[in-house]
Amino acid sequence: MLFRSWAQAADAAWPDVARVADHTGVEHLVVTRHALVREVLTDPVTYRPDNALDAVTPMPVAALRVLAGHRFRLPPTLANNSGASHPAIRAIVADALHPTRVAAQRPWLTDLVRGRVAALAAELDAGAPVDLYARLAADLPLLVLARLVDLPDAPVGAVKAFARAALELFWAPLDAERQLTLAAEVGRFHRVLREFAAAGGGLAADLRAAGHPPDTVVGALFFLLVAGQETTSQFLTLLLHRLAGEPEVLAGLRAGSVRVADVVEEGLRLEPPIVTWRRVAATDTTLGGTAVPAGTSMVLWLARAGRDPATVDAPEEFRPGQRGSRRHLAFGAGAHRCVGDQLARMEAAVVVAEAAPLLAGATVVRAPWCPDNLTFRMPDAFVIRRR
Repeated sequence: MLFRSWAQAADAAWPDVARVADHTGVEHLVVTRHALVREVLTDPVTYRPDNALDAVTPMPVAALRVLAGHRFRLPPTLANNSGASHPAIRAIVADALHPTRVAAQRPWLTDLVRGRVAALAAELDAGAPVDLYARLAADLPLLVLARLVDLPDAPVGAVKAFARAALELFWAPLDAERQLTLAAEVGRFHRVLREFAAAGGGLAADLRAAGHPPDTVVGALFFLLVAGQETTSQFLTLLLHRLAGEPEVLAGLRAGSVRVADVVEEGLRLEPPIVTWRRVAATDTTLGGTAVPAGTSMVLWLARAGRDPATVDAPEEFRPGQRGSRRHLAFGAGAHRCVGDQLARMEAAVVVAEAAPLLAGATVVRAPWCPDNLTFRMPDAFVIRRR
């Protein structure tokens, strides 16, 4: 289950809290109930985020040497930071992604998406298949993020390859050979981040000006590039695929009876790109009647929590605007709630508003395929054509 949790979120057989061993034999406490997941996320004292970025497949010495050779380090910065430095770092990143700054990007993004959609529509009308991941969703979040935080001028393809390599290296079940390959790719790009952290502008300059050391600047940039943009491109792909199978919702969007914002929230509830997140118990405690010893690894099943019948009327149905639709935990909760939630919502709203007409009368040629991964969906393609 641990590595296919995105495919089993609707399985009614799971208890609220369950002990499950992973592929290495390590036991985790899997939490499924919405209220209990939220309880853990909003209590960073009892349940610390220190293990959020730990590799779920322990790295062999050879892979660690490769990373060390690139001077790779990930100090506590954002998602894995339970220390006193977290609020200050988060505040600087939050300012870079402030809703006012995000809203200012909307006209530019709308024009970009509209142009791409027009080209894709012409190809579909001519009978050609199109890949909505590669041609529409893959790079949009990175392009927007680059404008907001003044990211280094690296080729989009290289950044995307690095981000996916990092998501696989730290969150997938792997053999030693694959770990070596991924460690080399992640380590090489880490060098680029160090150079930018030392001399770049925008967010990097703001962090430096606040007195944060180079490793902290690199860590913040690493997390934004890995999770901040990659998860949004994944969500755009998953949401478009879900909409392709929801003709009534598409008709409602065309007629104006279904709100784009409601579609985005329902998509986040049912198709979150981050399906689990981790915490570690700092002290002996009890959760939902289950004893939780200090040091217990906790896997919070966000995707399952979004389908909790205690919080939503029709857990398995795509009903934009239904009761509980916005109570999902796709962005987490508490002190470590995703700082880019408004950015992701804005991007998704633009894509839904502009690209949904492409799905009318379309046939899915290739549905998104998602590899084994504890936390991230990582769809690789979504191909459609006209019927």
